Amino acid sequence: MNEGDVIEILRSGFYATIAMTSAPLLAALVTGLVISVLQALTQIQEMTLSFVPKILVTLVVTMLSLPFAFAALRSYVEEIMQRIVGL
Repeated sequence: MNEGDVIEILRSGFYATIAMTSAPLLAALVTGLVISVLQALTQIQEMTLSFVPKILVTLVVTMLSLPFAFAALRSYVEEIMQRIVGL
């Protein structure tokens, strides 16, 4: 195994991590922005108003994106196993 193989494994690991976490993080970002705009427009400065919807939306999006996340993780692990067998 040379440096190119290690870099390729790390690159695909970073891609798998981004693929698994991008949907929930993007949902939390959008929810936070929407709640912040609503708080600024209505001048309601309740702290729990921003956390509860963000947690609920992130949980729902995480549950909906689990098959895609597991598929990305599975393909990464299969790639690692193929490299181990190839040694």
